[in-house]
Order: sequence, then C-alpha cells, then structure tokens
Amino acid sequence: MNTVLILNDVRAALQDSADEKTKNTSSRFFKEGEEIYVYGVKANLVHKIAKEGFKEINHLSKEKVFALCEELWKSDIMEEINVACDWSYFVQKSYQPEDFKRFERWVASYVNNWASCDSLCNHTVGEFVEMYPQFVDELKRWAKSDNRWMKRAAAVTLIIPARKGLFLKDIFEIADIMLMDPDDMVQKGYGWMLKAASEAHQEEVFEFVMERKDRMPRTSLRYAIEKMPADMKARAMAK
Repeated sequence: MNTVLILNDVRAALQDSADEKTKNTSSRFFKEGEEIYVYGVKANLVHKIAKEGFKEINHLSKEKVFALCEELWKSDIMEEINVACDWSYFVQKSYQPEDFKRFERWVASYVNNWASCDSLCNHTVGEFVEMYPQFVDELKRWAKSDNRWMKRAAAVTLIIPARKGLFLKDIFEIADIMLMDPDDMVQKGYGWMLKAASEAHQEEVFEFVMERKDRMPRTSLRYAIEKMPADMKARAMAK
C-alpha cells in the first residue's frame, strides 16, 4: 500500500472521529499563549486509530515506519503526533543504538509542549534507554540544554524505568542538574521523575528531598512526595 495513502487514511480517520467538545476541552490542558493544534479526538480513539493504521505498515522496515512518523510530527497536530509516538514505540524490538540521534532530533525539532514531550519520551525513548542503558548519560546532557523540552525530556524519559527501580543514581544526578531551574515544565518533569522513583525507593528519594528541600522549588517537591505517607509529606513540606 502506498505510504501517502496510509497517512491520508489515518488523517481521515482522525478527522472523522473529531468532535467539538473534545476540541474545546483539549485547550484547557495547556497554558494560555501556547499554540496547540488539535482535531478534537478522544485519546482512546487516537490509540485505536494508531493500532489499526499500524496493521497496514507493520511489514515495513523500521526506517520506513520512522519516516512516516516524521511526516506526522511535521503536521504539529497533537493527534497525529500521538499516532507517530505509538508507531515509533510499536517497533521497539528493532531499536538500535543509532536510533538515539533520531529521537533526539525529534525532541529538538518538533516537541513544543508537555504532551508531545511526554508521549514520545515516556514510551519510545524510555524503552530505548532501558534497552541501551549507556545512553542515560546522554539524558544528563539533555538536562543541561537551553531547550526547556529537552530538559523535561531528560526527566520524563526515566518515568517508567524509575517505577521499576532502575537508574536511581542517574535520576538523582539529573534532578540535581535541574534542581533550581525556574521553568515550571522542568520542575514538574523532574518532580514526576522523583515521584516515580519513590515507588521503588521511597526512603532514598525522601532522603534526597529532605537534603534539598530548602532549595528545591515547591512545585518539584510536591510532585516528588505525592505518593509518600502523610508523615513523610508533612516533614518534607515543613519550613
């Protein structure tokens, strides 16, 4: 099947599934002034369309799938980006170390809001780093970037690995790099990473937070301790 037709079919399915209420609701999740383009399709339907579309391309090489993902990223429409993120994750068994540069370029070139950042990094990039843990050092480089989304990506890439108890030392190092960053998207990103790490390493994360609570932004601190017992939360929040 012609790849142009595949993309056209996916776009048509998204447009046919759109509704005005969902379109209006979507904008509430983003800050005033952010230009977000959406069809207005519910998340479960987007994932269903992504899965159906992938059946038409699962015989293609990883490179051809990534090329289709790139076309979807270029649209800057959230639902198309979510399809791209699903497709890039669906070929996870074929990831190779050289794919990191492509993922990095997608973050640098196309990610312009928290939703696209998290959709790509939670699954595609997170899975990649689990497969090739030596690349966690590249995330530390991202954490020092001038690009707010690259910095957030450094943290949210490790959300799922963190829940499994992985990369704790690296998680603390990344959190320290971004500790006093003034950007709330970065603060929420590394706070979420610490919260995920606390599911497997509660005491260690609590100790990390307590040693830095006088410097850590309250936004990050609240995220980090969200899953902890009430007494720990009280001690962490006390001034």
